[in-house]
Amino acid sequence: MPSQSKHEWMDNTLGPLVKRFGERQPSFETSSGVEVEPLYTPEDVNGGGYDDSLGYPGEYPFTRGVQPNMYRGRLWTMRQYAGLASPEESNRRYRYLLEQGQTGLSVAFDLPTQIGYDSDHPMAAGEVGRTGVPISSLADMEVLFDGIPLDKVSTSMTINSTASILLALYVAVARRQGVSTDKLNGTVQNDILKEYIARGTYIYPPRPSMRLVTDVFQYCSDATPRWNTISISGYHMSEAGATAAQELAFTFSNAIAYVEAALDSGMDVDSFAGQLSFFFVAQSNLFEEAAKFRAARRMWAKITRERFGAKDPRSWRLRFHTQTAGVTLTAQQPDNNVIRSTVQALAAILGGTQSLHVNSRDEALALPTEEAVRLSLRTQQILAHESGVTDTVDPLAGSYYVESLTDQLEERAFDYIERIDEMGGALAALDQGYQIREIHESAFRRQQEVEDRRRVVVGVNEYQLETPPIEKLQTIDEDETGRQLARVARVRSERDGPAATASLSRLREAALGRDNTVPAILECVEAYTTVGEISGVFREVFGEQQEISPF
Repeated sequence: MPSQSKHEWMDNTLGPLVKRFGERQPSFETSSGVEVEPLYTPEDVNGGGYDDSLGYPGEYPFTRGVQPNMYRGRLWTMRQYAGLASPEESNRRYRYLLEQGQTGLSVAFDLPTQIGYDSDHPMAAGEVGRTGVPISSLADMEVLFDGIPLDKVSTSMTINSTASILLALYVAVARRQGVSTDKLNGTVQNDILKEYIARGTYIYPPRPSMRLVTDVFQYCSDATPRWNTISISGYHMSEAGATAAQELAFTFSNAIAYVEAALDSGMDVDSFAGQLSFFFVAQSNLFEEAAKFRAARRMWAKITRERFGAKDPRSWRLRFHTQTAGVTLTAQQPDNNVIRSTVQALAAILGGTQSLHVNSRDEALALPTEEAVRLSLRTQQILAHESGVTDTVDPLAGSYYVESLTDQLEERAFDYIERIDEMGGALAALDQGYQIREIHESAFRRQQEVEDRRRVVVGVNEYQLETPPIEKLQTIDEDETGRQLARVARVRSERDGPAATASLSRLREAALGRDNTVPAILECVEAYTTVGEISGVFREVFGEQQEISPF
């Protein structure tokens, strides 16, 4: 007789087989520690009925997607994160990618730019152009976007401590192109809290940094209504070791802190919530990652509507960019990275991302070459046009396994958020080192699993080979670096010195008072003051943040 329940099947059909032959490993679980059962049935799907827990695409709670027809109407924005040794070289790469079919730009900045130092500052020595493009002044930004019409392209800028400065530089370039700011479309990352938790490129203490974030919210709500004012990021926390549930929880607890800060500054939630966006990682556990994105949409809809009372449906919709997992890329057998990133990209698409970057095979060794980044773009294009996964909305919906994972990840993430609320919110938890400590412990457990070979990393702890080095890697051209340093010197010598000095004085007054700092920053950049000079004013007024230790 056929089994009448899952329990009966496990006892009578599965049990004898496992007892006789065993299984590959003692237990199976996802990265978040969710036990993976051998079979899922309707008995494993929790929550209410279809309308309550899933709903329809484009309708609350948006589990199945924020648009009714998702990729049947428009594909995700295909971005390849890029920034090379100089604005000239980066501009050439952007033009190349657009010619190859990329549909949005994604700008990577070098470390000095990220932490507010000009390319010729002693602290920048040896770091100019290493991790992205160096930007010291409006002259650099003009070269970076030369020939790229800013009213026709969507641009994402991965920048945090100096986000308001880079946004002002982008606005200034648009003005010089004759583009109205209300036509600008894109995102500035501007997520400072995750810097304290996982990444480290902060400059000022958390509270004045939060003011700079909300100043961008206020400025953009009027001046650039199509611009996403923040990309609240779980990506870097996952790269540091967070599980999928922790990534959701810590991202949304940070988002709650940003919303509360904006409300405290006098803004109405529906005036800015529609301009908030998010940034998640796609790791290699295909089904858990797809479930994570589905849970994320449902969680954000609940948070904005139930916690903050948002009335506008645009405020409830989670819009997010996804990048495949850099931490999974290996220097050993780098061709394997193509397969890893393809699986991760598929998870993001099955989960309904609106924007995607696919890492390149050589990024464990250097910035990607033109050939490697083209292959990553082709990966997106093949998934979009040849796989069939874009032909129907939310194709994994109704999978007992995926729906169970979606429910469990949401439950675990909300448990973390409740714990953080009890501590006084994300900033108070950060003061106690809570998020950092939790991520470190997860990273330690994962590394132990790799070293004990309980977690297989192909080519690293199993299936090893002697791998010949990649013949061609992207390198830093010292001539490009020299050109960058010369431009910084030329800007300082040729600009209107009194106008630059006066603009910095007005910025200092705004920082000391309560005025929005963005208009003052915009005045500074249009006077060709530098990123380092503007950051220097904030350093004087706000001070600098020392390392936050969780122990």
